[in-house]
Amino acid sequence: MTTIDTTADTPVKIPVRLDFDDNAPRFSAAMGSLDVAATHELDRVDFDRRLRELVRIRASQLNGCAYCIDVHTKDARTLGETEQRIYALPAWRETPYFSERERAVLAFTEALTLLADDHVPAAAFEAIRNHLGLEEIAALVSLITAINAWNMIAVSTRAWTPGSYEP
Repeated sequence: MTTIDTTADTPVKIPVRLDFDDNAPRFSAAMGSLDVAATHELDRVDFDRRLRELVRIRASQLNGCAYCIDVHTKDARTLGETEQRIYALPAWRETPYFSERERAVLAFTEALTLLADDHVPAAAFEAIRNHLGLEEIAALVSLITAINAWNMIAVSTRAWTPGSYEP
């Protein structure tokens, strides 16, 4: 069991369901490679590093992945992302803190993450196409695919402890 330090009087214990790395080592390593490949694609098209982390955070929020939210908010802060934008991310549509490009990226992230809802409407793709080139879109799809896969693993197994990551 993992003990998490909280502001409550009694710490909450979150049980690890499955040590994914130990029980699926080849797939875990493949996931690491997938993440590295997505990062290389993003680097190749010079995709903004802070926006990458906002994408990872937003997908993780939608998927309820506490570990990934912890990791990527810390990484975003390390890259200079503001607390205000991180805190406003769940309500990004209602804030003035994000550019039109960032809004298109966040909307596309939500459409891909919530794929079963409406299969990425044409309007979402057209909006992203107005702000990114085809190679940038491909790199973004790679990133969103990777973070959603990580979220599935982390949420289902609770393999990694939120709060344990240090950048």
